Amino acid sequence: MIYPDWPAPVNVKAVTTTRLGGVSKLPYDSFNLADHVGDEPDAVQQNRDCLQQSLQLPAAPAWLNQVHGDTVVDVGQCGGQPSADAGFSTRTGLVCAVLTADCLPVLLCDRDGTRVAAAHAGWRGLAAGILESSIRALNTDPGQLLVWLGPAIGPAAFEVGDEVRRAFVDQHAQAAGAFNATTDGRWLADLYRLARIRLQTVGVQAIYGGGLCTFSDRERFYSYRRDGATGRMASLIWLDETERPDS
Repeated sequence: MIYPDWPAPVNVKAVTTTRLGGVSKLPYDSFNLADHVGDEPDAVQQNRDCLQQSLQLPAAPAWLNQVHGDTVVDVGQCGGQPSADAGFSTRTGLVCAVLTADCLPVLLCDRDGTRVAAAHAGWRGLAAGILESSIRALNTDPGQLLVWLGPAIGPAAFEVGDEVRRAFVDQHAQAAGAFNATTDGRWLADLYRLARIRLQTVGVQAIYGGGLCTFSDRERFYSYRRDGATGRMASLIWLDETERPDS
């Protein structure tokens, strides 16, 4: 497990899983938490049960049907598995969750410990505005938010075409600095830097994390771009029911 290194209030709990410690077999070995990638359903359920028990989660995570868009849902008011790329909560005991294997998981909370969100931010979601949508859903001053960037494909491994670069530079000129040209006319993109630009543009300054590359760290992380058929890690955040920021 990876725990964010950020000054979140004590009642805000957050974690990102690794691929270690589960029961799934190759190529999903071993702690795959996704039920849509071809893994055995029983193995996925065992891994999810283990996740809930080991972290003593107050409820099962609110899993999403992630579609690389900008839709955000209140996990306390949506039933089933909604098509969305971020979930938020202002209530204790509800677990926001996103699944990733190269895309960027982004966890958000406010300094008062009253609201949390988890966003799935691949390049399409970032360009579509999933982070901006998540911040609007939290309905608070962006300057009062803390953000943690979890494990994602790193800037030395994420090769993209001109269309990806244009999608960002057309919106924010400073995004050009997040792309380095390769010798074959393509670009290496820095998802972390692109996320920071978009967060800072809307007023978020307290940004933590970054630097954990899923592609290069085969032992700890799944990577779709590296392996194709593979599992997914989960990034979770929730408001604890027993601890308060002023306790």
